[in-house]
Amino acid sequence: MGWAGRELRSTIGRSGKLVLSIQNIERDDPGDDEIIVRVEATPINPSDIGLLLGPADVSDIAVSGSAAEPELTFKVPEARLAGVKVRLGQSLAVGNEGAGTVVAAGRNATALIGKRVGMFGGAMYADYRRIRAEDVIPLPEGASAADGASMFINPLTALGFVETARSEGHKAIVHTPAASNLGQILQRICVVDGIPLVNIVRSEQQAALLHGIGATYVLNSKDDDFNNRLTDAIAETDATIAFDAIGGGSLGSDILQAMERAAVQKMPAFDRYGSTVFKQLYVYGGLDNAPTMLNRATFGYAWSVSAWLVFHYLRKIDAATLARLRQRVLDELTTTFASHYTRTIGLAEVLQPEMVRAFERKATGEKFLIDPSRG
Repeated sequence: MGWAGRELRSTIGRSGKLVLSIQNIERDDPGDDEIIVRVEATPINPSDIGLLLGPADVSDIAVSGSAAEPELTFKVPEARLAGVKVRLGQSLAVGNEGAGTVVAAGRNATALIGKRVGMFGGAMYADYRRIRAEDVIPLPEGASAADGASMFINPLTALGFVETARSEGHKAIVHTPAASNLGQILQRICVVDGIPLVNIVRSEQQAALLHGIGATYVLNSKDDDFNNRLTDAIAETDATIAFDAIGGGSLGSDILQAMERAAVQKMPAFDRYGSTVFKQLYVYGGLDNAPTMLNRATFGYAWSVSAWLVFHYLRKIDAATLARLRQRVLDELTTTFASHYTRTIGLAEVLQPEMVRAFERKATGEKFLIDPSRG
């Protein structure tokens, strides 16, 4: 019978313009091992914004198209086009994860019809999603679509941080920006698992939020004594691994320097090469697109800076570990892994210029949820 509905797409033309559009498409009936899900909730994550807006300049937005099929057009600075050469001319569907109700299924997946599921795999900013049955997880009884919409990226990222720290022999973690939705999930995991966590925020309001969910160490990077307090917190917790979503600037460098200072304080004798304590900084985001600045002379000679991405991590772990992590998310979906949204919008609202500017800010503590049924 086919399933007609809308889908949001992002296209960068060879002329250097990025176009966001909502297109009317029809999905074919599901194959034997596929289902059709009516999308009821899908979040706007930083990773989604990266595909949605790419390298575009959002300060200048042109509105075009029709009321039924609106479009937004952005300029992509010429210097940034080389970085997206492989996607030029491609119309890309957006939205990594979401949740909704199964409205049709192939013959091998009929047991899912009528069930509310969480799903992962792209193209979620749509009215309907055709997807493999193995790529969805039925939600617990009573769980809403909003409960399940963000059950993959942030929960598995936070669990991945903890698993990475454990596997590499670290006792405690430093995280920034810690008041994000992901940061709150990580804090709750660390409370449950008894892992010391040093949180770095940028306001007293963010600090209060984390203290309210059980955080012991919360440091405001804007305080005059931030570096000294960071060194003290690291010395108390023995934190030797950090996960940083800021990326640009010197904060990552400050963290490594504080780790080295804390280690040197415990050395029995001076060593001109610094401590032998290994310090690891993982950069997992780019909230600040400026260059990452490293004052390496202050770290000693036992350190590393690497990128960390949840999609790469999930491909590296074995099936049993992935199943264990997913089951934990499901078991603690509305507690440890609960996501909180500051605003719910319709699919068409994503193409409002003021809305684009709002979610593009990636402000800590703000999280948008799309409910296509709202228009």
